[in-house]
Amino acid sequence: MSLLTNVMDHSLDDGYAEAAARKESEDAGGMPKTLRAKLGLAAGLVLAALVVTVGAAQARVAAPVVAKEREELIDRIDRETEAADKLERAVDTLRDDVSARQQEALKQSGGSGRADLVGILAGAVEVHGPGVKLVVNDAKEATTGGDGDPRETSGFSDTGRVRDRDMQRVVNGLWASGAEAVSINGQRLTALSAIRAAGDAILVDNKPLVPPYTVLAVGDGENLSTRFQNSADGLYLNALQENYGIRTAISVEDDVRLPAAPSVIVRTAQPRSEKGTS
Repeated sequence: MSLLTNVMDHSLDDGYAEAAARKESEDAGGMPKTLRAKLGLAAGLVLAALVVTVGAAQARVAAPVVAKEREELIDRIDRETEAADKLERAVDTLRDDVSARQQEALKQSGGSGRADLVGILAGAVEVHGPGVKLVVNDAKEATTGGDGDPRETSGFSDTGRVRDRDMQRVVNGLWASGAEAVSINGQRLTALSAIRAAGDAILVDNKPLVPPYTVLAVGDGENLSTRFQNSADGLYLNALQENYGIRTAISVEDDVRLPAAPSVIVRTAQPRSEKGTS
């Protein structure tokens, strides 16, 4: 009975009772939990404010440096742009000088009539006369191809955009149909001209063109138009229109005017001597 009485009187272990008493004593003499939490939050806010203040101060100090670097970069861009414009003007002047010297050399070598013929065929002089006007444009809802690949072997694409290969066929078809001079968007084509692509842009002699592409060709207007539309290249263009929405329009013109090519420079070819052999 004494053991049972002892257990009932001391239901908790002495160690548990002692720990509970010590905890109560610490809570009574220390800070409440809510107060400690508030103090911790306040300390965190003070630390965050300190970080923001230091960052703002550093940004304020660095701002003049960044502004100065930006102004220097703008000034440099302006200087380089002005230098590029000056070089471009110099190139245009030199091209005009070369063209004038070429015309003078042609006149001295073969007479005025022959010089004019050579200048026309070489694209070195402005020309005008009857011909055709052909406008080729992208489809109304043209899109850029996802992979940027050129047309497949069939020569078509589902993007609705005019490609460099299309314009090559158009120009070759006009030459084959009897055109004597051709230009695209004001760019005169010569024997040295190249129609290429750079991404989705079409280049003529390395100068980018934007649609619509206006092709002017000097020749026998009605016959030139009929021959081209019945040629393989004309049928190719018609297929582009019917199947892929490429927009085309051709008209016969009484007088079309084509500019001279910027410069026609030959570095290797030499004229053959006209002297006969004995």
